[in-house]
Amino acid sequence: MSEFKESIIPSLDEAGLVHPRRKYWKTGGFSVKIKLLGPFRVIRNTKVVTPTAPKLRQVLALLAVHTNAVVRTDQLIEELWEDRPPLSAATTLQTYVYQLRKHYQLHSGGPLQGDVGDNGSSDPIPALRTSPNGYVLSLGDDALDADRFNRLAERGRGELDAGDLEGGASTLREALQLWRGPVLADITAGPVLQAAVVWYEELRNTIAELRIDADLQLGRHRELITELTRMAAEQPTHEGLQAKLMLALYRSGRRSDALRVYSNARTSLADQLGLEPSRELQRLQQAVLAAEPSPEPTKVAREVVQTARPAAVSPSQLPPGVPKFIGREKQLDDAQAVLTDPDLQAARVLVTVGAPGAGKSTFCTHLAHRVRGAFPDGQFYAELVGRDNTPIDPFTVLGGFLGAIGHRADQLPATLTERARVFRSWTADRKVLVVLDDAVDEEQIRPLLPSGPGCATVVASRRRMSDSSIARTIDLPPFDEAEGVRLLTDVLGRARVAGDMASVRDLVELCDGLPLAIRAAAAQLDLRPHWPIGRLVARMRQLQSCQTTSDDVPMFSSVRRSYQLLQGETQSAFRTVAPVLRSVSPRHAAEILGVDEWRAETLLEEMVQFQLAEVDEQDAGDNTVSSFHYRFRRPFTEVARSLDRAPTLDITPTLARRAEPAVPQAAGLSA
Repeated sequence: MSEFKESIIPSLDEAGLVHPRRKYWKTGGFSVKIKLLGPFRVIRNTKVVTPTAPKLRQVLALLAVHTNAVVRTDQLIEELWEDRPPLSAATTLQTYVYQLRKHYQLHSGGPLQGDVGDNGSSDPIPALRTSPNGYVLSLGDDALDADRFNRLAERGRGELDAGDLEGGASTLREALQLWRGPVLADITAGPVLQAAVVWYEELRNTIAELRIDADLQLGRHRELITELTRMAAEQPTHEGLQAKLMLALYRSGRRSDALRVYSNARTSLADQLGLEPSRELQRLQQAVLAAEPSPEPTKVAREVVQTARPAAVSPSQLPPGVPKFIGREKQLDDAQAVLTDPDLQAARVLVTVGAPGAGKSTFCTHLAHRVRGAFPDGQFYAELVGRDNTPIDPFTVLGGFLGAIGHRADQLPATLTERARVFRSWTADRKVLVVLDDAVDEEQIRPLLPSGPGCATVVASRRRMSDSSIARTIDLPPFDEAEGVRLLTDVLGRARVAGDMASVRDLVELCDGLPLAIRAAAAQLDLRPHWPIGRLVARMRQLQSCQTTSDDVPMFSSVRRSYQLLQGETQSAFRTVAPVLRSVSPRHAAEILGVDEWRAETLLEEMVQFQLAEVDEQDAGDNTVSSFHYRFRRPFTEVARSLDRAPTLDITPTLARRAEPAVPQAAGLSA
């Protein structure tokens, strides 16, 4: 008589969730085992009977992955034919199921001899049952190698949690030895099966890292070097693996090799993701450089295995949080309400726009940390413009995202469409947050959006976007006087600021309220503690400079990046007009540029679109082309002067006479 048991080991259901109870079947002298952790294998008794037909292999593999859960008919059809099923798809699928039942002598209905249900009665428990929505495959406790892996992983985690590092490491090592290669290595997986493949690979990586952490704590540094070298090479942007390899090398007396690992990791992060190494990795590098005692390895902590997916797998790519965030309270509240709105039935996309230096990146990072608790399955982050101001291809960004969830470099899909589909499939039933910094346009961000209704995306952009997926756009205006004073006080200290509040307010005004410009000015004062604040104010007025025209100053880089997004003719117009006028109408711009007023307005509007100019005023009741006036902020005019441009000295006197000063002459900054 077969014995029916309950198992606490989780399995995936059709949505990728957990079924806490698992049943199996067995008849006299007859058993089936299926191996998923490597090349696909089916064994009846001791004989390998793996199907050779590709689609039969797909069907059986998908049913085995979701053992004892309903695999819907539409999922099976999508797996086999994706979005191009034949008219006979349902009938063909029924034929495949019939062939599996016949070949493996799997029951389709009626009780198996001697079977006893979990309530003690003889309930019908077929091996491959047709349900109203699909099919269910029932297997035994030992039928799947993945089940044994899960049980060993759970036991090993329990041993680690109890402080038994030696026992836990040994048990986890035994679990990992069940893997014979990449999961379902010889099956061409469709979109549904691919999601399960990713899940299993994530679990494998999690258990491997737990075992490595335990071995590091046990002092097995030299023994780990070969394994960690291979793993770090396969995942060059996985900072955790790079750190473990550095630590193992350093503690083995190979200091130069540890530094070489850091250098290679930094190059990979910059080239593939446009990122700098995390603070943790940088601190480890500094410890190696200084020959200091290296940081202790991360304390091994057990993640409860009775969850839909291992919590340790959840990517956490956000930049460090802002220690003290100033202002923007209303915008933060509005953005948080959108990102966590329970009534929205689709993934939320929020776009933040603002002038260069308005603090878009800082705002988005702070917002992401503020809401990260609502997205427990992971937070992704990507800068979408590289160091050379070249937009980063979403194909590359998705490679980083998929790498963070367990895809090896040699397993990544070869096209953007395929990568986007795998990412959407992985996020379909998860709650993840994606932060995209410095996005160029809608086309760049569209493939990077997660699909699940519990997901959200925060975008920082230099221009407004128009896309049906965008739920809300948040504008970040410059700081008002009070916010600017708070920022200066935070950087310089209350004692220094309180002594000359008039100069502090003037400094905020001269920086046009732009947080990045205010911080640049504060940095000048911080380097010169003997200077009164009024001294810098007087110097800025005399030089008509916010001291932002250096590649080392973030304000200059930010303005220049926006400038490089302009069309060539608009770049020329910005270089010509912005250095000599703070406020200009299309009529005046047309005279300067030698174009008609409509063309001048078009050029000015493009500058507005990329936040390099703003609409200053509109003549009341006037809808003609010259009804608007456009204004350039002081730091922008300063950067414009520094850009390589055609000579404009011959027209400057005329312009100065025609243009009204944007601020009183007494302020020392005439038009």
